[in-house]
Amino acid sequence: MTTFTKPVSVLLLDLEGTTTPIDFVYKILYPHAREHVKPYLEEHWESTEVQADVRALLQENADDLRRGLDPPLINGTAEQVSLGEIVAYVQWLMDRDRKTTPLKSLQGKIWEAGYSKGELRGQVFEDVAPAFKRWREQLKSICIYSSGSVLAQRLMFANSEAGDLSSFIGSYFDTNIGPKQDADSYTKIAAKLDRQPSEIVFVSDRLIELDAAAVAGCEVLLCKRPGNDPQTAPLSRALVYSFDEVLP
Repeated sequence: MTTFTKPVSVLLLDLEGTTTPIDFVYKILYPHAREHVKPYLEEHWESTEVQADVRALLQENADDLRRGLDPPLINGTAEQVSLGEIVAYVQWLMDRDRKTTPLKSLQGKIWEAGYSKGELRGQVFEDVAPAFKRWREQLKSICIYSSGSVLAQRLMFANSEAGDLSSFIGSYFDTNIGPKQDADSYTKIAAKLDRQPSEIVFVSDRLIELDAAAVAGCEVLLCKRPGNDPQTAPLSRALVYSFDEVLP
């Protein structure tokens, strides 16, 4: 059982490796997005939302060129660029597991189409749904903070194999609020939720994220799940292997 220095009212949860197996992300979601990026763009190229992603990807491509990262070159404006150039660059970003907002936004749209067609079902660990029910009974707020887009988060929980879990979740946050390794992001989340950081416990499988949340004043828990990358927690970091250990 975990204990906290002050009463907590908000469970802020990472997704990948915390609520959801990493294999689902890397072996199902990412390959699906890679396979479907070209047909999706062909079908939705003229949409306002996709064009906004394209313009943001053009800026990111220019930044990568300036940094000497040798990305696939994109020529012209959003109105001039070829679909093939965007596809090549998106796949290059996926190969590097880039966490930037325009890539995650486009991936979310592709996954939305996949969920709607029944090609995808979200996955959560077995302890997640019972914990959500327990925490709601305890009048705790449940929020998600992931590098994946808010759209992708909503879709995953609404279409999970454990059922529609979206009714348990009060708020979703992505990189639009800021990077997960930046303490200011957690300060902003606390302000959005009208809570003090000390009222929030952030649960993640990444120490760099937990360190940032702790700097902001949040309570933090390192979550170790099957398949997660090894993380050696210092003595100051509480460790859990299941949500059964969190506010049981």
